[in-house]
Amino acid sequence: MLKIYNTLTRQKEDFQAIEPGKVRMYVCGMTVYDFCHIGHARMVAAFDIVQRWLRATGWQLTYVRNITDIEDKIIRRAAERGIPIGALTEEFIGEMHTDLGALGFEPPDFEPRATRYVPQMLDLIGKLEKNGLAYASDDGDVNFDVHAFPAYGRLSGKSLEQLRAGERVAVSSSKRDPLDFVLWKHSKPDEPREAIWQSSFGPGRPGWHIECSAMALELLGERFDIHGGGMDLQFPHHENEAAQSEGALGHPFVNYWMHNGFVNIDNEKMSKSLGNFFTIREILKDHDAEVVRFFLVRAHYRSQINYTLRSLDDARASLARLYTAFQDCPPDDLPLDWDEEHARRFREAMDDDFNTPIAVAALFDLASEINRSKSPALARQLKRLGAILGLLARTPEAFLQARGSAAGEPPFDIEGAIAERQAAKAARDFARADRIRSELAERGVLLEDSPSGTRWRRQ
Repeated sequence: MLKIYNTLTRQKEDFQAIEPGKVRMYVCGMTVYDFCHIGHARMVAAFDIVQRWLRATGWQLTYVRNITDIEDKIIRRAAERGIPIGALTEEFIGEMHTDLGALGFEPPDFEPRATRYVPQMLDLIGKLEKNGLAYASDDGDVNFDVHAFPAYGRLSGKSLEQLRAGERVAVSSSKRDPLDFVLWKHSKPDEPREAIWQSSFGPGRPGWHIECSAMALELLGERFDIHGGGMDLQFPHHENEAAQSEGALGHPFVNYWMHNGFVNIDNEKMSKSLGNFFTIREILKDHDAEVVRFFLVRAHYRSQINYTLRSLDDARASLARLYTAFQDCPPDDLPLDWDEEHARRFREAMDDDFNTPIAVAALFDLASEINRSKSPALARQLKRLGAILGLLARTPEAFLQARGSAAGEPPFDIEGAIAERQAAKAARDFARADRIRSELAERGVLLEDSPSGTRWRRQ
């Protein structure tokens, strides 16, 4: 039985799908005005693991992850660059796909863009107005009235008073309460025409929160199984999304709310002002993509993780241990055996709220057993279980010889140096052979002599 920690109830619960054998999941995606950063990668990694596990265990999954392609930051960035909003968002949607693909994240089944669902958003706002939950303010915006929705704060677990005291909320004289949030933003004279839609509420554009409700309801129906996103979205975005959706529908629309933990940089919150802000693109210039993925997925999705260069070096060394198990023991071609001990442990861990640290521990135990037994059947188990996490798809040589953090070094003929060392050994010039070995080691290249020849790997 799969158990999921439900943010709404603050406990693990047995997962019961609304429709037997089928799961519908919505995850809040990126606002596309810049390159994705390591925090975005953490979120996508968390739900990539969720969707992989659901599919691997036989669920028929519909996975939706949205794109926010109209928002204040997008409008400002397009103006700064002097290009149309659509050109900016198309550029960074492409860059996002490149970066997420490099990390091995599988695409969602649907990737809706906010600008293509404005009619559905307006329809939802109309329902809220009809139900007495929306009001037009003096400045032309249409706001959600949190006082008119008694369940507001349920997802956060806080009262209105606690939310006002503990969170930064935008204060506006046109709002009845500082926690009221905008559903429809009236247009301003200096805004580009492509940021304005006509509506019965006047010209303007949708607020941020309303877009996810409209797209989720359109693609997944009025009630679906899982809604996910980063912990920072629990309030206000998901609180507001739940309020407006349930306020319009008159019933709950999500059964399980899931939130992944933050990424810290050297034990500090990531921030451009602190100079510790890293994009995926920057990280992949110097580090192997599978190592970065392994660093992300081996931590439990709800935990905070600390990104450091040392942590990536440790992830590379750990992943190398798994790959090394295949060097002298290729896997056989049989299917995964779920009754095998390590596979059972892996499954129990993943069914316990997607506990990847315990699942990965089972992989390391498998690798140790393979090193002892040289069993192709166990090697196959390791290969196929790793694939569920999006790992171990390469040959050992391809991974162990990948540049990794040495990517910035000038080219060096490693094979030529090894051949020169072999020639020195054949000539019994062992001092020269040792010097070559030491020179390679200084470049981070380790040699291993075996009966089949000399193998090499990077540190």
